[in-house]
Amino acid sequence: MKNYYYAVVMLLLTTQIQAQKLTQEDYQRAVSFMPENLNNKTVFNLYTQVYWFKDKSGLWFVDYDKNGKTYKTLSFKNNKIKPLFDHDKLAQSLSKIAENELESGQISLSNIERTKEGYLKFDFESKTYTLDLKTYQLQLKKEEKKEERNEFESKSPDGNWIAYSKDYNLYIKSTTTGQEYQLSHDGKKDYEYATYYGWYDIMEGENAERPKHFRANWSKDSKWIAADVVDFRNAEKMYLLDHSIDSLYKSKLLSYYRGSPGDTTMVHVRPTFFNVESKKEVKTHLPKGTHINSVTVEWMERSGLLLAEYSERGFQKEFLKLVDLNNETEQTLIEETSETNIDNFWYRKLDKKQKVIFLSERSGWRQLYMVDMKTKATTRLTQGNYYINSVAHTSEDKEEIYFLASGKDLNMNPYHQQLYKVDFKGNTTLLTPENAHHSVSFSEDGNYFVDNYSTVDKPTKTVLRLAKTGKILAELTSADVSDALGKGWQAPETFQLIAKDGKTTIYGAIWKPTNFDPTKSYPIIDHTYTGPHTQMFPKSFDRAFMNQSLAELGFIVMMVDGLGTSGRSKEFHNHSYKNMGNNLEDHVLAITYLGKKYPWIDSERVGIFGHSAGGFDTGRAMLAFPEVYKVGVASSADHDFRMEKAWWPEMYQGWPVDSTYHKVSNITNAKNLKGKLLLVHGGIDENVNPSATFKLAEALVNADKDFDLLIFPSQRHGYQGKANKYFTKKRWNYFVEHLKGETPIWDFKWE
Repeated sequence: MKNYYYAVVMLLLTTQIQAQKLTQEDYQRAVSFMPENLNNKTVFNLYTQVYWFKDKSGLWFVDYDKNGKTYKTLSFKNNKIKPLFDHDKLAQSLSKIAENELESGQISLSNIERTKEGYLKFDFESKTYTLDLKTYQLQLKKEEKKEERNEFESKSPDGNWIAYSKDYNLYIKSTTTGQEYQLSHDGKKDYEYATYYGWYDIMEGENAERPKHFRANWSKDSKWIAADVVDFRNAEKMYLLDHSIDSLYKSKLLSYYRGSPGDTTMVHVRPTFFNVESKKEVKTHLPKGTHINSVTVEWMERSGLLLAEYSERGFQKEFLKLVDLNNETEQTLIEETSETNIDNFWYRKLDKKQKVIFLSERSGWRQLYMVDMKTKATTRLTQGNYYINSVAHTSEDKEEIYFLASGKDLNMNPYHQQLYKVDFKGNTTLLTPENAHHSVSFSEDGNYFVDNYSTVDKPTKTVLRLAKTGKILAELTSADVSDALGKGWQAPETFQLIAKDGKTTIYGAIWKPTNFDPTKSYPIIDHTYTGPHTQMFPKSFDRAFMNQSLAELGFIVMMVDGLGTSGRSKEFHNHSYKNMGNNLEDHVLAITYLGKKYPWIDSERVGIFGHSAGGFDTGRAMLAFPEVYKVGVASSADHDFRMEKAWWPEMYQGWPVDSTYHKVSNITNAKNLKGKLLLVHGGIDENVNPSATFKLAEALVNADKDFDLLIFPSQRHGYQGKANKYFTKKRWNYFVEHLKGETPIWDFKWE
C-alpha cells in the first residue's frame, strides 16, 4: 500500500511538471503579441496619426479594422467623417498600375492632398498621382525639375549671395556678378569654418578623412551670416572594429570623434558672425564650447539681432543671450543655475511681441516663464506644484500658449498629461478634462487639435477638438482589442507604493500571461530603464502590450519609476544626480511589495533586463543587489560611465569626474556577481561604444565569474532584422532556462 501511494504521488508530481513545461503553443502565443504581428493586425487604432490638409479645409486619417485600412476625411465645414474616396474603385485603378490585383483594404498611400474640388494628389509606390474622384482616372504627375541643391552651398534668403567653404574658410559669392569674397582667413585642416561636428561621422581607417559638411546660417534679411569654426586639432577618437563584411577577411577599423566624461581632448566649437556688406567678422564674447555644450544661434527679425543659447560644462548653468551685432552688445535674458543639473531647458522666441517664453525648474517644478526683451523683466506665467512636459502650440497674435502638463490635478496619475491654455496674464484653462493621458497634435493655424487619450488599461479614443475651448467636435477612431480579449488578454495592472524616502508615492505596472493561473507561482522580471532623462511608467494604451510577449512564457513583467526619473518635481529627479548606482533601490522595494501583495508572485525568482542605460541598470542590479536579482540580460550597456559619451554621464553623474564614477561602475564591482548574466552588444555601436562591455567581460573573467557574452558584429545600438529576432529569442530563453529552470525551445515560427 505504501508503494502504491508513493507511485501515485510521483505520478501526480510528474504530471504537474509536464503540465508546466513550455510548448510550441506557448512560444507561438508569445510571438502573436510581438508588435509586428499585433499592431493594426489583431489590435487596431492604439494610436491614430492625423494629417492636416494644407488648404486648411480639414484632415485625413486611416481607420484600421480586421478588413484592413479605410482612409477617412473630416471637413471643418460640418465636422462630418466620411471615406476619403471609394476604396473599391481606387483599388481597381491602382491594380492596373501595379499590374497585380489590390484589395481595397490594403491600399498604401502617403502625402495625400486636395488639389482642387473633386481631385486628390497622393504618392503610391514612390510615384505621385492625381485622382479624379468622379471618374477614378489616375494621372501620373510629371516630375518637376527641381533646382539642384548643392549641400555644400547655402543661398541667402534674398537670392543675391551663395555661401560656401574653400580651403577650410568661409566664402560668399554674388549671384549677379560671380564675384567671390573670402570672409574668414585663419581656417586650416582640423580648424574649419562653416562645418559642423557630426555625432555619427564614421571614418574608415586610422588616417581617414572626416565626412565633409557645410553649414552657414543666414539672417532673414541676408545682411549677416553665422557659421561655426570647428576645432578637431586636439580631439581624440573612439574606435570600433567591423568584423561583419562578408568580402573582407580582415576587420575594418572605424573611428569617430567623441569625448568621454572629463576629457579636455574634445572637438571644440566657436560661433562666428560676418557682416555681408563689410565682409568683416564681428566679434562677440560668446564662448567656445565642446561638442556637447556649443552655442546655438537663432536670428531675430530685426537685422543683426540674434539669440544665443548655451550651457556651461557640467550642465549647472544655462544662458540665453540677446546679441546685437550692430553695436556689438550682449545682454543676458535668461540665466538658469542649479546645484544639480539642468537637462530640460527649452525656449521659444515670440518675435512680434519681443518676448521669449521658456520652461524652468527654478521653483522646484517645471513651469512656464516669459521674459521681455526690451525691459529684461521676467514674468512667471504658470503657478503650482506640477510639471509642464512641453509646449504644444503658441499663438503670438492671440497671446496664448498651449502646454501639456502632468500632476496638476491631484486626483490623476502624475504621469498622465493634460492640455492647458495660458494667456500672457497667467490665466490658465484646462482643455482636456478626461482622467487619462492626452497626446495632442495641432493644426497649423492652431484652431484645432487632435487628441489621442487613454490610459494603459483604458483603450484609446482619438477625437478632434476645438482649440479655443477643448470641445470635442468629432470622434475619429477608437481602439479595438476584442481579438486580444478573446485570447484571455488583460490590460497591465497598475500599482503604487511609497518610495525609499518614506514619503513619495511611486508608480508601476505589471503584465501577466493570458493563461494566468492565480494558484501558480510566477517569477517576476524587471524591465528597467532608470533614465534619468525619461520615465518608464506606461502612460497610454499604445504601451499596453509592450511586455506581453515575455509574460506569455510564464512570467510576471514589471515596470516602475523610482525616485530619480524625470517628469515630476526637481526634488524627485535630483535623487539620481551623482547617485545613479542607487536608482534601483525603489525597484527592489517594488518587487518586495508585489511579492507580499500577490501570492502568485515569487519574489525569490527575480530577473531583470534593459537596453542602453537600462543595460547599465541590469549589470548594476546583478552586482549591487545579488541577493534579489538572480538572472539578468544587459544589452548595449554603458557599464562604466568613464567610457561613455561625455554629455550623458556629465549631466547625471556630474562633472568633473570624481570617485562616484568608480563607485558605480559595473566593471569595478564585477567580483560581486552571483547569478546568471548575459552581456549583449552590437559590434559597431557608435552610440554606446562596446568597449565597456568587453572590459566588464574581462573583469568577470579575472574574478572567475560564470557569465555569457553575445556580440552582434554587424549591429549598432539598436538591433535590426535577423539580429533583433535572434536577440529576442536569446533573451526569452535565457529567462526560461535560468529563471524558470525549464528547457527552452529554440526553433519556433516568428509569424
